[in-house]
Amino acid sequence: MRNIIGILLLLISVQLFAQNDHPQIPKTGTNINAFVPKGWKIIYRAKGDLNKDRLPDEAIMIQNTNPKNIIKNDGLGSDQLNVNPRMLLVLFKTSGNYSLKAQNTSFIPTENNEENTCLADPLEETGAINIKNGTLILSYQYWLSCGSYWVNNVDYTFRFQNQKMELIGFDSENYSRSSGEQTAASINFSTKKKSETSGGSMFSDKTNKPKIVLKKFNWGRLFTLDEMTEEVSKKLAEI
Repeated sequence: MRNIIGILLLLISVQLFAQNDHPQIPKTGTNINAFVPKGWKIIYRAKGDLNKDRLPDEAIMIQNTNPKNIIKNDGLGSDQLNVNPRMLLVLFKTSGNYSLKAQNTSFIPTENNEENTCLADPLEETGAINIKNGTLILSYQYWLSCGSYWVNNVDYTFRFQNQKMELIGFDSENYSRSSGEQTAASINFSTKKKSETSGGSMFSDKTNKPKIVLKKFNWGRLFTLDEMTEEVSKKLAEI
């Protein structure tokens, strides 16, 4: 009996921990704080009209603060790694309330990474989220404090259409902190056109000779914000 009780208590504690990392978000709330679960905090926030009703919608990035997700690092990089999960919520303003229109729990990078301990927080330099011209822009920057000189900036642009937050644009820029070599790519899913830029240089006007190539591509239905994952991102980079 004691063993059974012990196992049950262990299962309950594991379940509570899992619920804390992956909480249920309410569908409506009187303010944005109503969508922030206990033990979580807002780390980034953007405001603007996303559905053309002239009301100020909001996109918020929230992060868990569970101390169990701050782990010791014996390798390169910081002594401690904060791997608390993050979540992106898109909240539409209505008369007197907000409604949850989209969310993503699997595509938002954590502050630190157990596999790449030298990776800087991908959101720290970009500000993470922005609402511009009625679109939501999710911005990442990937760079390593050890092991590589390359920096990768990525923007994902979403627009509310067909009653969903659909991905309409993908922009990527790469440059070397040592040589200044620079490349870029921009994909428009509405027009199904892509531009590729190579031969750029950040350090020298003499060697900065960017060459732009335009091409069309075939693509099926648009991905929504809720569907975004690392695998989807890899597919975009291969277009």
